[in-house]
Amino acid sequence: MPAPLEVLHRVFGYAGFRGDQGAIIDRVVGGGDAVVLMPTGGGKSLCYQIPALVRQGTGVVISPLIALMQDQVDALAALGVRAAFLNSTQNPDERRLVEQELLAGELDLLYLAPERLKLESARELFDRAPIALFAIDEAHCVSQWGHDFRPDYLGLSVLHERWPTVPRIALTATATAATRHEIVERLELQGAQQFVSSFDRPNIQYRIEPKNQPLAQLLQLIRTEHPGDAGIVYCLSRASVEKTADALVAEGIPALPYHAGLDAGVRARNQARFLREDGIVMVATIAFGMGIDKPDVRFVAHLDLPKSVEGYYQETGRAGRDGLPSTAWLAYGLQDVVQQRRMIQESEGDAAYKRRASQHLDAMLALCETVECRRVQLLNYFGQASEPCGNCDTCLAPPEAWDGTVPAQKLLSTIVRLQRERNQRFGAGHLIDILLGRDTERIRQQRHDELRTYGIGGELGEQEWRGVVRQLLAQGLLAVNTDGYGTLVITEASASVLDGSRTVSLRREPERVAKQKKRSAGAELPEAAQPLFERLRAWRADVARAQGVPAYIVFGDATLRGIALTEPASLAELGTVSGVGEKKLEAYGAAVLALVAGDEPPAPAPAVASAPASAPTPAAPDDDYPPLTDDDAPPLDF
Repeated sequence: MPAPLEVLHRVFGYAGFRGDQGAIIDRVVGGGDAVVLMPTGGGKSLCYQIPALVRQGTGVVISPLIALMQDQVDALAALGVRAAFLNSTQNPDERRLVEQELLAGELDLLYLAPERLKLESARELFDRAPIALFAIDEAHCVSQWGHDFRPDYLGLSVLHERWPTVPRIALTATATAATRHEIVERLELQGAQQFVSSFDRPNIQYRIEPKNQPLAQLLQLIRTEHPGDAGIVYCLSRASVEKTADALVAEGIPALPYHAGLDAGVRARNQARFLREDGIVMVATIAFGMGIDKPDVRFVAHLDLPKSVEGYYQETGRAGRDGLPSTAWLAYGLQDVVQQRRMIQESEGDAAYKRRASQHLDAMLALCETVECRRVQLLNYFGQASEPCGNCDTCLAPPEAWDGTVPAQKLLSTIVRLQRERNQRFGAGHLIDILLGRDTERIRQQRHDELRTYGIGGELGEQEWRGVVRQLLAQGLLAVNTDGYGTLVITEASASVLDGSRTVSLRREPERVAKQKKRSAGAELPEAAQPLFERLRAWRADVARAQGVPAYIVFGDATLRGIALTEPASLAELGTVSGVGEKKLEAYGAAVLALVAGDEPPAPAPAVASAPASAPTPAAPDDDYPPLTDDDAPPLDF
């Protein structure tokens, strides 16, 4: 067998393993099972790809989305790896050819969806084939409490039952201790060695700011920090996705929508454009993103509050997979809290489900409202201790904690008086109008100007009062009523605030963090290296277009940066740049050296992979689980 380190250098062009990669690979190469928790961009795929190239037989990879398998196979083919997939986008002759290659031992890696393993014909095929290992990607999908649950993952215990001697490796980028336990139990991996890497993504700058004209805030983020960059914008509802995508396009930003309500062909085309073109912004619900292997996503923005820290971490982790500076940005407001609370209350889940959903939301709110380092809070959720990072908004512009006991008492007292004296309940907007002493038609009709709390809140402005309401909701000192109208009620904990036995510490939003510098891939290069970097990017785009593959399959931004910095003058020197393996050196070496020398490169090399001209048709129901649906919550006003 070849040595794993030799395969890493020859095929992938990397000098050494990172973190736990070496130990994980040794475990699987030796025939042992492994459970791997490693952040997105941490190099999980190498942990099964290299053992598949070292061990005898084919590595079988269970992957959740067949629409991405073509690009995964193309990326491996560009490295000289013999890879294929089996799914319902293929006709019978294409599937038969792949099966023959598998049985003949002519494949290094084979991708398929978990649903295909339900078919007895597929199980009989693997009975006859030389299998090197089974890799279960996105293993958190097995967790029924998780954010990406896929029922067919529960059937993957068949791997251990039917092929007990074949090593298995389960991988995920996010899992709490409870989810990790569920992965082990449901996949029968009790004997597996567990590898838990650091969850820290130091290249990502986490920023959360009050929602105030979110579209304008998003536009500022894109125009000032990420002009021309690829990014993902997450919205809670389908209507918000459509509205935001249209607004960005109207502002001259190439944006595409993606949600489960779109025609399957439209979704496939939009996903293909996002993967294969530079600078596309995808506006999506959480139905988009799992399995996306695009390394140069420079920002992930949330226009609505995520439902859990796990979901937030998974979604923001799609930025900066190449390790280059990237941004995770969230606009968060009072309406988000009210809406999420109401959605939990109105859901069809049982009491245990609602309790767990509320716990997830509480943890997300704690992350939003912390006055400490965001990264410390985020990593602590996954059980990892850390020091303040110096690269999040609370580190760059520390917020101030202030005593909000008196404003909290004024607000809670208003709610109590309305309920007890008049049997009335209202939402945040009307309560704030009362506290500010406004003369509105509703106040006059309801004679709320006669309340003792009318006009006693003039020390704060409307946005500050909305922050008070939001934070009291986050702290459990306020609740959303179950009437479905978003009205507010006190909780048991409110009594201690009203009687003065409990103080309320609130977060005062700092002045907006100073204008951020551009965070694109080439922005931090020395000025002398930037022209070469841009020439390399333009050449890469031409090659990718000619071959019908995403640009990152030719070379990632990190590799182009390495070339621009070192300016190699020979193939030997180029071969020392991280990400340049034997196959890519052979295919692209002459062109790259010509660009470095300032000459015109030769015409794009012939295709190194047989990618289709357009994205594959989404799978039929018997082969792939449909994309996760999103909640059709009402769109939030911009």
